[in-house]
Amino acid sequence: MIESEKKLAAEAAARLAADGMRIGLGTGSTVAHLLPALAARGLDVRCVATSPATEAAARQLGIAVEPFEGIDRLELAIDGADQVARDGWLVKGGGGAHTREKIVAAAAERFVVIADSSKPVAEIEAPVPLELHSFGLAATLRELGAAELRDAPPSPDGGAIADYRGEVNEPERLAAWLASVPGVVEHGLFPPTLVSEVLIGHGSAVERIEV
Repeated sequence: MIESEKKLAAEAAARLAADGMRIGLGTGSTVAHLLPALAARGLDVRCVATSPATEAAARQLGIAVEPFEGIDRLELAIDGADQVARDGWLVKGGGGAHTREKIVAAAAERFVVIADSSKPVAEIEAPVPLELHSFGLAATLRELGAAELRDAPPSPDGGAIADYRGEVNEPERLAAWLASVPGVVEHGLFPPTLVSEVLIGHGSAVERIEV
């Protein structure tokens, strides 16, 4: 059921793409359903990928992917999420690519989140993924306190992946504090201001939520 819901949401998002668009492609299991749906449309689009895994999968399907360095604006970005709160806050970073994902989302005129019915939550809660600079890593972890390194490969840019496991309470305040800690490259809290809409697969239908 979960995989079919992911597929439904991904296919709905793929229908938002149009010829000539510059599109940001996210990372993760839901995006894995997006790529074939987008390829099947046969559009003339320019894409950037948030991870080497997404880039490789997209290229295998014939989707044109190019370096983000040459594109300063995207018309559309599509990505999954680990948590989707009713107030529009997201938690992302289960795959460790949240720094690139946030850069891509911020560069897009329209950032669309795709998810299955297990992702909506009443309130954001831990864990919150972190990317940490390797220089001074032990000191950064000490400053963060309630954070622990994840047994996972580094981020696409070589950062250490960790998870903040303290209380969230107010996502905006926590996001500001995490961003202020030296050594934190990026955190996985995405504010509602980045999100245009959320497409959630529910059984055999797709719920569209505008943020």
